[in-house]
Amino acid sequence: MKREDKTTIIEELTKKFTDSNFFYIADSSELNVGDITQFRGLCYEKGIEMRVVKNTLIKKALEAASTDGAYDELYDALKGPSSLMFTDTANAPAKIMEEFRKKHAKPVLKAAYIDSGIYIGDDALKELANLKSKEELIGEIVSLLQSPAKNVISALKSSGSTIAGLVKTLQERPE
Repeated sequence: MKREDKTTIIEELTKKFTDSNFFYIADSSELNVGDITQFRGLCYEKGIEMRVVKNTLIKKALEAASTDGAYDELYDALKGPSSLMFTDTANAPAKIMEEFRKKHAKPVLKAAYIDSGIYIGDDALKELANLKSKEELIGEIVSLLQSPAKNVISALKSSGSTIAGLVKTLQERPE
């Protein structure tokens, strides 16, 4: 690979790391061509960009993107073959990896960067898969906010019908 090509890749990755709040570093080696194509297809369906990049280029891009050492903990994970996954939904790659690994041994999570939080090792995969997305959290908040109003409305409706039934019974009762 020529120096110009490496520089271009480092610049692209630096921009990706700077712009992305969520990315994963995984080891997808030892998957055959068919399996890796299937995994890439799953990633594509969920809007996840997956790239296989040399560790030295990843490290240089991380160093360029981080002015405060935010990515320093990730450098130890850059050993062996590495795949990068960039996403807009924090838990999407973890869910895909978990599902894919029901039938395959890999990909294995090396590290993940989630909104300034760093997760190291494959043990964190389950925790990452259980993270709620922004949309799920907003939905829960909306339902929690709606719940008291629904309770008040249903109480008013039920008490209104109770009062109406009581008045009707009193009217129909002989004096």
